[in-house]
Amino acid sequence: MMSSNSSINGFYNILNQGLNDLHQTFISHNFMSFQFLSQVISSLQSFHSHLTLLVRKLRLPVGGKWLDEYMDESSRLWDSCHVLKSAISGMDNYYSSSSNIVSSLDGYHHFTPEFSRQVIRAINVCQREIIGMEEENKSLTETRIQQLSQCLNQNTNISADSNSKLNGYSGFRGVLFAMRSVSSLLLMILLCGITYCWSSSCFHQGLGQGYHEGHMVFGSGFMVSMAMLQQKVAEEIDNNDGQHRILLFEFQQAKIAMEELKVEMERVTCYGNDDEHGCEIQEKVENVKSCFGLLRCGVESITGQLDDFFDEIVEGRKKLLDMCSHR
Repeated sequence: MMSSNSSINGFYNILNQGLNDLHQTFISHNFMSFQFLSQVISSLQSFHSHLTLLVRKLRLPVGGKWLDEYMDESSRLWDSCHVLKSAISGMDNYYSSSSNIVSSLDGYHHFTPEFSRQVIRAINVCQREIIGMEEENKSLTETRIQQLSQCLNQNTNISADSNSKLNGYSGFRGVLFAMRSVSSLLLMILLCGITYCWSSSCFHQGLGQGYHEGHMVFGSGFMVSMAMLQQKVAEEIDNNDGQHRILLFEFQQAKIAMEELKVEMERVTCYGNDDEHGCEIQEKVENVKSCFGLLRCGVESITGQLDDFFDEIVEGRKKLLDMCSHR
């Protein structure tokens, strides 16, 4: 029993430390940058890995409901990560479209009004693709964001009376409760950053007394750490005008760079082109290349992380099923 308690307390401490590290990463990087979101996925993967290891240490009964609850949680992670994978692949298509525009401009210094209009039409097509992608992402995430937000709210409405229930299966039910709370928050952050964000309202769910009661029940600070991260994300969304959009920093920078290039092209159609103006356009082209290069690297990195996480979820489920069958 002492060994079980030690393992469970160790898991709560891992959650607490991981959330504190995420909070520090959030405040030291650009809002919803790839660096931060990559760390969110790494944390989610690490928490899930430690959860699977903990199950093997606790020697839980074969055929118990704990296995169904674990499978439900891992399925929830799987489904949400598939939405993220779909959204990130849309950004890859956006990069491909923009790279064709940049290629057509590379090396040019003297632009005719006719050629500039062709470039503007290509940029308009690319920008319409963004609107379509965001609308598709919005429908993809609508149900899931609501479910995660509700789950976060329900999971924080706990009290000391919950101790007996959370101690079920040698404390594993409390561990699953903690994992579900933390993963709900991290998945919401990922969906708002990569897929679509309505407003900060979903991050205000459950903030308040529930976290302090949760701290008393678990004897760990992870729920307080959750509240700090959750509140900080909500504040930053509000500071960014709470706009309905994909919040990913590198994605927004690429959109801005493309719009600035479009403005320069429109100037050519109105006033013609000179050598000085041609240099300004080339600066805008280089900025577009740089921004979309960063976007592409980030997309490839996040895609690789999600693929690794899918593999780990499958492996974790297989290990626990094998463990139960061998017993």
